[in-house]
Amino acid sequence: MLHRLTGVGILLFLCLHILDTALILWGPAAYNHIIQLYRHPLFRPLEVALYAAVLFHALNGIRVIIVDWWSQGSRYQRVLFYVVLLIFWPTFLYGAYLMLRSLWQ
Repeated sequence: MLHRLTGVGILLFLCLHILDTALILWGPAAYNHIIQLYRHPLFRPLEVALYAAVLFHALNGIRVIIVDWWSQGSRYQRVLFYVVLLIFWPTFLYGAYLMLRSLWQ
């Protein structure tokens, strides 16, 4: 379920990104206005959430591939999920720290 939710979230971001990039067609002022909005500190947690979604989706996608292609994969599905979590949390926390540290400095 988390894999699907993160996939949908990433897809929604991608659609939004295409739309905000298309604002350049209305001129630099429109594009610059939306970019200034995205630079507001309130958007930083959303960037961290996007990072979490992409990281989890990628790691879990590798798990899904292993389960599908390895003959013993279904037997170790739960263990592989915990491996994904074991890799996800330290990687996410370090990346989130790097993304948010400018707010504390």
